[in-house]
Amino acid sequence: MKYKISLFLLLVFVLHSCQNENEKRLAEQEKMAKKNEKIFNNINKAWIFIDEPINDVAEKNAGTWTEWREFLKEIGDKPRRTITAFQKKSKAISKKAMALNNNIPAEFNQPAIKSRISILITKVKMMDLFINLSTVPDDKVTFLIGEINKEIISLERQMDKIVEKSKIPKEQGEEDFLRMLDTTRAIPNSATPLDPNLPKVE
Repeated sequence: MKYKISLFLLLVFVLHSCQNENEKRLAEQEKMAKKNEKIFNNINKAWIFIDEPINDVAEKNAGTWTEWREFLKEIGDKPRRTITAFQKKSKAISKKAMALNNNIPAEFNQPAIKSRISILITKVKMMDLFINLSTVPDDKVTFLIGEINKEIISLERQMDKIVEKSKIPKEQGEEDFLRMLDTTRAIPNSATPLDPNLPKVE
């Protein structure tokens, strides 16, 4: 009899423990779901990229520079519904950003543009890294969205500056002077350094 009572009490205890574990698990899942919903809402609200060119030069480039046009198209297409959709979109944006190093139009293939593209790529890759973590730091992702927009504007302004500069007529002889300047830079300094051990002639 005592054995049956002990077995019954043990069974009740096990069932009660299981029920507590289930309740804890459900509470954890609910807490996690609320946290994920908040992260999603924050990212969804902040996910606004400047996909429209801010000047005529950038607009013209969108027509002729395929990689630039595809990058703008990719950032303009906003994902919906889940954080997974944002993660996939982030990977796609990162891929298009990396492609900006290819086929840069000749007039823009210079350090000022390349450095801005490099910074833009770095920030896009950082956003992609953060949004794909198991626990998404939404504050970092939303901050980087703003930073990416700043870099897009900076790049488009630099393009405009280059085009405006090229429109300024050069003065007579300026081309020759610049060519000569480049040539003198290319010639190594052939003057031999003085030997400090030689006696000074006064």
